Amino acid sequence: MVNETFHKLGTAPSVIRELFAYGLKQAAVIGAENVYDYSLGNPSIPSPAKVNQSICDIVKDTDSIKVHGYSMAAGFDGARQAIADNLNRRFGLSLKASNLFLTCGAAPALISVIKALLCDSQAEIMAIAPFFPEYRPFTESNGGKLVVVPADTKAFQINMEALEKLISCHTQAIIVNSPNNPSGVVYTEETLKKLAEVLTRKSKEYGHPIYIIADEPYRELVYGGVKVPFIPHIYPDTIVCYSYSKSLSLPGERIGYVCVSDFAADSAAVYAAIAGAARAMGHVCPPTLMQLVIERCADEMPDLAAYDENRTLLYDSLTAMGYECAKPDGAFYLFVKAPNGDAMAFSEKAKTEYNLLVVPGDGFDCPGYLRLSYCVSNDMIRRSLPAFKGMIESYK
Repeated sequence: MVNETFHKLGTAPSVIRELFAYGLKQAAVIGAENVYDYSLGNPSIPSPAKVNQSICDIVKDTDSIKVHGYSMAAGFDGARQAIADNLNRRFGLSLKASNLFLTCGAAPALISVIKALLCDSQAEIMAIAPFFPEYRPFTESNGGKLVVVPADTKAFQINMEALEKLISCHTQAIIVNSPNNPSGVVYTEETLKKLAEVLTRKSKEYGHPIYIIADEPYRELVYGGVKVPFIPHIYPDTIVCYSYSKSLSLPGERIGYVCVSDFAADSAAVYAAIAGAARAMGHVCPPTLMQLVIERCADEMPDLAAYDENRTLLYDSLTAMGYECAKPDGAFYLFVKAPNGDAMAFSEKAKTEYNLLVVPGDGFDCPGYLRLSYCVSNDMIRRSLPAFKGMIESYK
């Protein structure tokens, strides 16, 4: 006998992974140049030079036992303080190392926070469609209920009227992902202030804080001078989850953090519960080498020129063909309305007729849309454009 919940999770298909696997198989048959794979959000720009040099220097010059040994459960003070110093300089805060809990990327950070806030069997976590599909198992496998705010498909901001109606006395937190996966949209300061007003009012009404869980792996990936509002400035009861996977192109190295500021409600208890949740799952002592790298590289920023070029080329080309797209100001995704209204059918047709691999938005709780990851070569985008043109013309 096995746990049925986890058996279902372990055997459930992933459309993204299935498309990626299909692309690899087709590439071996017809050549990689004939497959146009927009499925996977895998960073395609190099890590900053200082990151790679730091890895070499640390391995060469630091005692091997330290490089490959355990750290403290919450991470080394040096790395935590370097992150705190970076956030303090950029956002005018007064964080300390003790406000940071280092994790193996954003996923364990999110799971630890969600698990820490699910205080009883009726507790609810909210998510705003479209959203990263793993929010659902992160919440439901830990005994919580995920409440979904339907998408605002006009601007891909937040459907505030629907959100307020869905908040209940059981609402513990709402996950805010900006820049957003899959839409690429950045929530405006106006949107976030409206959200803060609603949450402040509802927290008073129900007699307990309703937290924002700020899922921010794409915080540094923005274009055209767009600014990502720092949510704790707008709503103090915010817990930040971050990953260096995208900003430093380190998805395989698994390093990130949870930040609980002192001005968040019940901050000490929340931090302790997060630490306890991480301990219960074994998500402690993240990779020592990467902690030492982050200690040296917390101020490094990505060179986004290649992503920005891809974003402009793809958005301009598809809209000129007649596709409707959310305007992406951040991340590396383009969210496209399926011309026939059926994203699953469009994705299957594109795959079988053109080897064009695009992800249906159904898994992001936004049917009728398609996610394109443009962290690919610019040449592939150019070669794929006739396939997009053929697809939209087939629906006219």
